[in-house]
Amino acid sequence: MTSDAASARPDPTAEVVDLCRDLLRIDTTNTGDNDTSVGERRAAEYVAEKLAEVGVESVLHESAPGRANVVARIPGTDPSRGALLVHGHLDVVPADADEWSVGPFSGELRDGYLWGRGAIDMKDFDAMVLAVVRHWQRTGVRPPRDIVLAYTADEEAGSDYGARFLVENHRDLFDGCTEAIGEVGGFSYSVNDNQRLYLIETAEKGIDWLRLHAKGRPGHGSMVHDDNAVTALAEAVARIGRHRFPVVVTDTVRAFLTEVSDLLGIELDPDDPETAIAKLGPIANIIGATIRNTANPTRLSAGYKDNVIPGRATATIDCRSLPGQSELLERQLRELVGPDIAIEYVQRQPALETTFDGDLVEAMSAALRAEDPGARPVPYMLSGGTDAKAFSQLGIRCFGFAPLRLPADLNFSALFHGIDERVPVDGLQFGVRVLDRFLRTC
Repeated sequence: MTSDAASARPDPTAEVVDLCRDLLRIDTTNTGDNDTSVGERRAAEYVAEKLAEVGVESVLHESAPGRANVVARIPGTDPSRGALLVHGHLDVVPADADEWSVGPFSGELRDGYLWGRGAIDMKDFDAMVLAVVRHWQRTGVRPPRDIVLAYTADEEAGSDYGARFLVENHRDLFDGCTEAIGEVGGFSYSVNDNQRLYLIETAEKGIDWLRLHAKGRPGHGSMVHDDNAVTALAEAVARIGRHRFPVVVTDTVRAFLTEVSDLLGIELDPDDPETAIAKLGPIANIIGATIRNTANPTRLSAGYKDNVIPGRATATIDCRSLPGQSELLERQLRELVGPDIAIEYVQRQPALETTFDGDLVEAMSAALRAEDPGARPVPYMLSGGTDAKAFSQLGIRCFGFAPLRLPADLNFSALFHGIDERVPVDGLQFGVRVLDRFLRTC
């Protein structure tokens, strides 16, 4: 190839900005309701088109009208090795434009950041992977093992129409996959000007979304009424919302706290990890949620008229359980709500935990250090959940590794599902370089 042709190839670190901006401008809001969720098929078609432009064939599977998923396989040089699954979701949570400084689906470039709903959750990673693959196809790079790409729908509402649909109906697409990388891992936490921790997700809490149902005697709102479903429900919700579950330090969290306390010179009391966690600044919220089960009320529903006492009332509780503690959490919740409140599970997906070792971890760590000599990779547990829960059912060992080098003063955790979500452009480009190195050597 001539030098002129080589110079005409798009630079993946430049192209990733355009790819991410395009994805941010596609409104893929997932409300949890098929009738009001939008944009997933349009985004899936965009991804498929960008892959096709460089000669990568993909398949698109709809689980319901508009709920689309894209999967492609890139052959590696050694077919005897297990394949690596690289997965990212295309849907985003809703955004109220009145609360934002920019349009949440504008993909605006401002102050060194790319702004928009999904900028870090997780269209940044979707774009990084696209940029790397497109660059490989243009330059003839082949990975050492098969790479399976999966761009999914519905992660933000439990993955029923996305990863879980694919696992249950199209598992042949993932034949040979032994390991996977996905979202919320590989991001930096600045210790000082010369050192940064990079948190690689090796565990995530379980999803235990449930509804509480209270029954009572309906009647006129003007009467004295001792059997009120709303009152019973409100009392149960308040007990749950104010309760603090016991501290339990898992192997992953212990490994993280040991590493960070050593690096920061923080004294770690095994009986009081919260004191050390409180000194972690912006990531304290994420880490603090991984030392206990949690249960947060999120929605209430009751009644149909101002002067009628309803016979039923319902609340939704977002519960997250530590590995191996889902059944314990259920018993704890039943004690809190009492015998007269019914519990219905909306989503129940297990927690995950793997070890921080092996060739894949070494490849992640090496790629980070090559691009940032001050990098110190550490394992951590994600307080939320990802599509890894579905893919792990296929026996795949799952990690969170969507690398970003972040400004020291950025409150990264607050941007997830938050207002003015944005990703630093140089962090996005850093991620492309790290992924390129990692995927060439994994």
